[in-house]
Amino acid sequence: MALLSLARRLQRTHSQILFPFLLPHPATIPSHFPSPSTQQISFLSSAFHQTSFISSQTQLLTSHFSTLQSLSTQTLNYPFEFAPPPFYDPDPQEPALLHLLKRVAHFSSETEAMASLDESGIKATQGLVCSVIWTLREEWRLAFLAFKWGEKWGSTGENTYELMVWVLGNHKKFNMAWCLIRDLYRSSLDTRRAMFLMIDRYAAASDPGKAIQTFHTMEKFRMTPDEEAFRTLLKALCRYGNIEEAEEIMLLNKKLFTLDADGFNIILNGWCNILVDVFEAKRVWREMSKYCIIPNAISYNHMISCFSKVGNLFDSLRLYDEMKKRGRDPGIEVYNSLVYVLTRENCLNEAYKILKKMKKTGLQPDSVTYNSMIRPLCEAEKVEEARNILSTMKEENLSPTSETYHAFLLGVGFEGALEVLNHMKVAGLGPAGDTFLLALGKFFKMEQPEHALKIWAEMKHFEVVPDSSHYIALVEGLATSGWLVKAREYYAEMRSCGFLDDPKLKKLLEEPKQRSGSKRQSGPREIKRSKQVHLWKGNKVRLKKKVNANKK
Repeated sequence: MALLSLARRLQRTHSQILFPFLLPHPATIPSHFPSPSTQQISFLSSAFHQTSFISSQTQLLTSHFSTLQSLSTQTLNYPFEFAPPPFYDPDPQEPALLHLLKRVAHFSSETEAMASLDESGIKATQGLVCSVIWTLREEWRLAFLAFKWGEKWGSTGENTYELMVWVLGNHKKFNMAWCLIRDLYRSSLDTRRAMFLMIDRYAAASDPGKAIQTFHTMEKFRMTPDEEAFRTLLKALCRYGNIEEAEEIMLLNKKLFTLDADGFNIILNGWCNILVDVFEAKRVWREMSKYCIIPNAISYNHMISCFSKVGNLFDSLRLYDEMKKRGRDPGIEVYNSLVYVLTRENCLNEAYKILKKMKKTGLQPDSVTYNSMIRPLCEAEKVEEARNILSTMKEENLSPTSETYHAFLLGVGFEGALEVLNHMKVAGLGPAGDTFLLALGKFFKMEQPEHALKIWAEMKHFEVVPDSSHYIALVEGLATSGWLVKAREYYAEMRSCGFLDDPKLKKLLEEPKQRSGSKRQSGPREIKRSKQVHLWKGNKVRLKKKVNANKK
């Protein structure tokens, strides 16, 4: 009750200051569009998320990051996260086959290419074919050639077909993927998972209509569109932001598939953890009551997670109390959300009390729990306090994760960023491509293109090969900073590496704003620096502010 009272006082204070700006009159907001604040939340919620592989041709907003991913209570199992095939030992023939595939891809006909592969002396195995398809997943033509070669020698099975369907779906080659499913069906092999993959890939390609149509097509392949398939459809639609469509089809089919808490939780998960839309989440919560469906622990998890992400301390604690009164035991996800929102709202002492209460219930804080405190502190540039929590984390034998290091990247300057990158390498946690996207975005946001370029140079040192998303972030950042010459240089380098043209970037480079001419390429600018704290030893490092007076 003490926490709830604190939250009530904070809510009154914040409401007087922020409420008129955060909640425009409902009549001014079209029902089919999110409010401006919701759009911002939606943007942030997806930004710090590394999804399963999607073709580099489908660019995601990965150059911006937020705290929200670590708090996402994704308790719903999602079956289509592909990873390197774990069930095969590495094949020593793979490097030779990869090299040969890239060479024969330039042949004039598939027959000629197949003949060259056959004459190579490489023995096809199912493990080799699967591994090569995975390696070539960004180059669907080469992956498909490897699949056809394996198929010719009888070295493909259901797993191979499913992986190839997934790769083709990533590149929106759905007609080819359907041909493979028909081949599976004619060979009397199980097509169920392949159909689920098609539903998932259509949803990922922002084509919810085709995803729904695929669900109804299952009967043609002698499969019953049962509850598992229906839930798979709902999860896929919600996962890629088509939550309204998922909710509509759930309600339309309520006579076939009974409405229950599990179904509504899929929809809640979409509004609470994918788009982070508080208004829609509250509406669905009311809909559950309308259909006489009692929320379960997962329902409360999602709602508390949603409220915490937008800094709504009062409602987070209110639902936490209500959850306990109804006999629902809060899980670790709920406590993680509470410590996050308390830390974010400058109630660090109360967050520590929640940790103690959590331990009394028999739950042990994990790395996500401590990251939920470290990240908002780093975003507020309270790096010293974040370092203290890191020390506590290590004392409890919990190792820092990539998310921990990413949090510290948000609170330090260039020298501190280099230190974080080095510690990530020592810890065996990268740094990976998403780490450098975070660093690039941070320095461009701070109007420090000089440091963004230095971070780019560090990628080579850490053996990270830039992909199209890195080039797009760099070129766009340089262009918007007025460094057009450098931006064009890196855009040319991007094209020389085989990446596709980006119309948005081309327009940015060819049609600069009029004021861009007055901006320097490396002219005078006062560099904004955040407070520096030595993260690993605790001593403060004071940096003198310098003004770069070099004019081009």
